[in-house]
This record gives sequence, structure tokens and C-alpha cells, in this order.
Amino acid sequence: MSKAPTVEVINFGDELLVGIRENAHLTYLGEQLARYGVPIARSRVITDDPEEIKRAFHDAWAHADLVITTGGLGPTADDLTRESIAEALEAKLVYIPEIESCIRDRFALLGREMSDSHKRQCYGFEGGEVLHNERGTAPGLLYATGGRTLAMLPGPTHELRPMFEKVLLPKLQAAGLLAEEQAYVQIRTCGVGESSIEELLQPLFAKHPDATVAYCVHYGMVDVRLSSRNGHLGLQELKEIAQEARLLLGEDFVCFGHCSLAEVVYHELRALERTVAVAESCTGGLLGNAFTDIPGASKVFRGGIVCYTNDVKMAMLDIPECLLDQHGAVSPECAVAMASGAAEKLSADYGLSVTGFAGPDGGDSRNPIGTIHLGYHSPVGVWCKSVRYVGGRLDVKARAVHAALDWMRRKLRKYKIEEFLCCGGEDD
Repeated sequence: MSKAPTVEVINFGDELLVGIRENAHLTYLGEQLARYGVPIARSRVITDDPEEIKRAFHDAWAHADLVITTGGLGPTADDLTRESIAEALEAKLVYIPEIESCIRDRFALLGREMSDSHKRQCYGFEGGEVLHNERGTAPGLLYATGGRTLAMLPGPTHELRPMFEKVLLPKLQAAGLLAEEQAYVQIRTCGVGESSIEELLQPLFAKHPDATVAYCVHYGMVDVRLSSRNGHLGLQELKEIAQEARLLLGEDFVCFGHCSLAEVVYHELRALERTVAVAESCTGGLLGNAFTDIPGASKVFRGGIVCYTNDVKMAMLDIPECLLDQHGAVSPECAVAMASGAAEKLSADYGLSVTGFAGPDGGDSRNPIGTIHLGYHSPVGVWCKSVRYVGGRLDVKARAVHAALDWMRRKLRKYKIEEFLCCGGEDD
């Protein structure tokens, strides 16, 4: 890829404009395209109106080398994207029997008959390509003409993402629109602020003026992205700089790439052949969900207990009533009891717990709103940790989950090193 193409994204759908559905497509596509050296130049959200669709597309087509659209490819009356853009392009839509066959096969698996309305999904651009949809009935479409490329993706997230990664991405790479390898190396850190990370790593980066550095902060995590300024550094050279940064970061280093904290903990537990169970109050299941988002999580994740009230804590985790009376449900003592109770009740090697006041109500002088207590149970002991966050309820819950996972990551890493050294090895 000699020169990065200009990319514009158009998201179609009234539901995006009235707030029924969040526009997660832009975030996802922006991240995916940036990985391969092609940032989005412009994006817009357009209503399901044929004239608006045509106007928006005409404008994007005049300025971009690659236009990606999402939504409007379904079988209902408001799915007008395909026909409107074909009219704007003055391109012919042709009936493709293979699409109908795929749709009929999909309905047959569900024990249903294909309705006539789905036949409108069987049309594609003459001279274009069809992008197979493994999760739904609306195929994507790819069409190139006059040195420009159009990629049309379905609206549902569970259909769009696998289509992009498995079907569209390889085609764009083969056409030279995206790089064959990732354009940057990402260093993921947790537990330290952006300014502290920059101060620590700046002397290293100053020795490599051809490296471009970008910082991205989210929920207590800081991602450091290294890319090549003017293409002077190859991917291997960027990886070598990243390895130097890793040594400087120490235990604040999480991983290279985009793994979640839960995935890192999962891999640590897999290496140790150990299991974990969770108990949570204020996070309401988010901690357990972080593990179950991982394919194959059952190899390490035994289960979780959401114990929002005291009677559930006592009934499900055997927490003594006297402990709750003396220390309260939001306390280090309760957090430790929850972690141990989860490990014992669910027969896990490790237990991890969260309790606290996420707000906007609750809290007291000892535990103000935003106070979170974490509990950790392991084969060699139990610990507690307290943190406090300022922000809305959802932010506090998300940061509490990250804090719990990061704490466990650090303790597992330390335990693995100690165990390795006790066995006569040398840590690398």
C-alpha cells in the first residue's frame, strides 16, 4: 500500500438518530481501519430517506477513495440503502440466485420458510461482489468503479463484525486499500495515569524520532500506540521499541495488542491450571460477564454470584450475620468474606469480589459514594483492597471491574514469578 486511501463511513438508520441504538459501528470500524494504517477521514449518520441517502452518498463518493456504509440492507420497507445508492451510482442491480439459496438454507435450519420480502435482499450490483453473511440474511456488497470502492455492510453488530473481519478485510487488503500487516504496535497498561506513562517512556521515545506515539485512555487503562513516522520504521523495529517500553513499565504493563484484562487473567489462570469464581454486589454481574465474554471461559471460570442484598450474601455465600452487622456490607471484611465464599461454594482455586457504593445514592462518612472494596481469595491467603472513584454510576461500576481484574492480574503474575523462582528457575 503506497498511499493510504481516503475513507468515509456513512451509518444509515433512523434508530441511530433518535437514540434507540448506539452507533458502535463507527468506533469499531475506526479501530479496525486504523490498525491497518487507514484512519477514517469523515463519518456521518443519515436517516432512512432515499433523497438523504443519495445526497450523503454523492458527497462521500466525490471525496473518498473508499466509502463504507452500514445498515439498510434488510427486507423491510425502510431498508432503502441498496436501491438508493444504486440509483445514485447509476449502477444496475441484478438478481443473484446464490443469495436466495443461502437465505433459504438459513431459514431451513431454523425450521421456517423464506418470505417473499426477503427476495429484495437477493439483489447486488452488476459487476460487483457479494459479501457472505454467516450470521444473518442480508449479504454485504462490494463494488468498485472509476478508481473508487464502495463496501456496504449490514446494520446488526453481530452480522457486521464477522463480515468485516472474515470477508471484507481480506478483500480490501488484496486490493491494496489496507496494509497486509498492522500499522502500529499497541502497549496496553493499567493502574497508572497517562501523564506518568508519558514521563516514564519519553526518554525512550526521544531516542527514536521516527516513531510516532499516541496515547488513549479508558477506565484506568492507558494504551500507547507506536507507529512509523513517514514509514521509516518497520513493524519489527516498532516491536523492539515496544519491548524496551515493557521493561520500563514493569508490572503496569498488561499486554501487547488489544486483549482485555479478563483475557489476560484467563491466560494466567490457564497457565497455572487454576480456576476462579466471583462474587459481586454493586457491579451486578459485570465482573462475571467480563469472563464469559471470552470463548472457552469455562476452562477457568467456575461461575459467579450476584449478591446485592445482605440476606443473599448470607444465604449464598455463608457470610456471618455478625460480620455484616459489625462491619457492614460495604467493607473490606465483607469483600474478603465474599471472595472466600465464592471460591468455596463454587469449588474454585481463586475468588474475586466487588462491593461498594456506585452512587448516586448511598455512602457514608467512612465509605463515601464511589468507594469500592475488592476481595481476593487464593490458595495461599486472602487480601482486600479499597479504591475510590469519582463519576457517574456506570463509570464507577466499569472502573471497579477493571480494578478487580487488574489487581488479580498483578497478584497472579507475582505468584507465577515467585513459584518459578522457588523451583530454581530464573525469570526472564
